[in-house]
Amino acid sequence: MVINYKKIILIVGFLLGCLFIGYLIYALFFKSTLPAVTTETPPAASSLAQLPSAKVGASGAVGADAGTGKLPSGEKAAPSETPQSLGQEAAVVAQGGLTQTTLLSSVSSFASTLSDNGADIYFYSRNDGQFYRLNGTGQATALSDKKFFNVARVSWAANKQKVVMEYPDGANILYNFQTGQQLTLPKHWQDFDFSPQSTQIVAKSIGLNPENNWLITANEDGSQARAIENLGANYPAAYSSWSPNNLSVALFTESIDFNRQRLYFIGQNDENFKSTTIEGRGPEFKWTPSGSRLLYSVYSDATNLNPSLWVVDAQGENIGANRQSLGIQTWADKCAFSNETVAYCAVPVNLPEGAGLFPELAQNTADSIYKIDLTTGSYSLAAVPDGAYDIQTIIVSADERQLYFTDGSTGNIHKMRLK
Repeated sequence: MVINYKKIILIVGFLLGCLFIGYLIYALFFKSTLPAVTTETPPAASSLAQLPSAKVGASGAVGADAGTGKLPSGEKAAPSETPQSLGQEAAVVAQGGLTQTTLLSSVSSFASTLSDNGADIYFYSRNDGQFYRLNGTGQATALSDKKFFNVARVSWAANKQKVVMEYPDGANILYNFQTGQQLTLPKHWQDFDFSPQSTQIVAKSIGLNPENNWLITANEDGSQARAIENLGANYPAAYSSWSPNNLSVALFTESIDFNRQRLYFIGQNDENFKSTTIEGRGPEFKWTPSGSRLLYSVYSDATNLNPSLWVVDAQGENIGANRQSLGIQTWADKCAFSNETVAYCAVPVNLPEGAGLFPELAQNTADSIYKIDLTTGSYSLAAVPDGAYDIQTIIVSADERQLYFTDGSTGNIHKMRLK
């Protein structure tokens, strides 16, 4: 009798796939051993809620329990009872409670960022396909008369004079607002980021075969492209992210188990950087302004599959040191740095279980603003906007007096005073 090994392999693969899907459904809806997300009354403006102490592993790095990948107890989402629900009057300046917000722009904005003067906002308008400068009084001025419709992704240069626009069909355009020059970049490039000097780009070059998938760097116009690292079939696990200190150009994750991954830092010249462990999946990363530390969010069983914030040293021999859970459930993309040691993050008041795996579950949640001290790991409620906003992008002015945010449901840009 001839044994059909191909059919056996297909049947085994199908059964394994069913088991994995069944586990996800079980983890999301039926698993009763996961700790419930707790809620509490928000702290007063003058108080800082110290996070539960983390254990010290063998390496001396502060983080999860000796490599188990489990978060310290006390992980929580934002309080469900807010000053707004208690009928408090909105303050003009953020003081840890309900805070007045000002509508600056009612257009559907996208890819907003702090302008080169440190006070205004640059953004792309989905309404008319133009880029604008928006000042603190709500006056918008077009950066160019050029229109770019249906842009899917925008990457800003550090000097804010250039952008790379990616389109749904794979087309890529670099535009210089200072010179008006428009350049077309190869369609097989994707996921762009600029160097700190704004003269080079990093991207993933995706070929027809896995062996042709590379992380590359090039001049801003696409010339002198150089292969940095072969990504193979694992290219989705690479993140183009040029560090502000110019030491690394990308990050790469490799699975350890269901709840842990190994994080690698990729340099331009085959540097043998140390790696570190991240305690979950679905990572989002943000460099601190100096590039010495990395703020990131991941989800795991330990957080009911909700995103949780962590911070870790990410430079030289210190890579992996001082790893710490910040005890707040939100995405790193909903955070912004006001300086090297302070971050402001939008935290959902009620985060549905499984939102890390399925972010659309949190689309209609309202957010509060938390201030986090990255040195001590302590945090406090900074402000509750006087409206129910699903905050997508936070921007803090250079003088740390104004906080701007984008409402995810409308794209409108709002402002509140921090000082």
